[in-house]
Amino acid sequence: MMESLIPINIVIGDRSYRIKVSPEHEEHVRKTVKIINEKVLEYRTSFAGKDMQDYISMVLIWYATDVTSTNTKGADTTDESAAADALKKLELQIDQLLQQA
Repeated sequence: MMESLIPINIVIGDRSYRIKVSPEHEEHVRKTVKIINEKVLEYRTSFAGKDMQDYISMVLIWYATDVTSTNTKGADTTDESAAADALKKLELQIDQLLQQA
């Protein structure tokens, strides 16, 4: 049986995205988005004068580094892998939108 996906709206770095996730991953995706936006705000405060793509890139590097260091400590990679996949999809969407702008 194919898993059904539900559409959700998320906002990352002042942009809204409509993505589809499995119902059991929705809460995790929303928590991840919240962390991303908190980090974007932190970087905007620390590094004034950059553009949103710079901040999002910094957050992606931070997140990937955090996940990598966690994985090397023997943590369960299932949730991190799903989050990393979601972030890659978001990054592609962001890149496409920035190219259209």
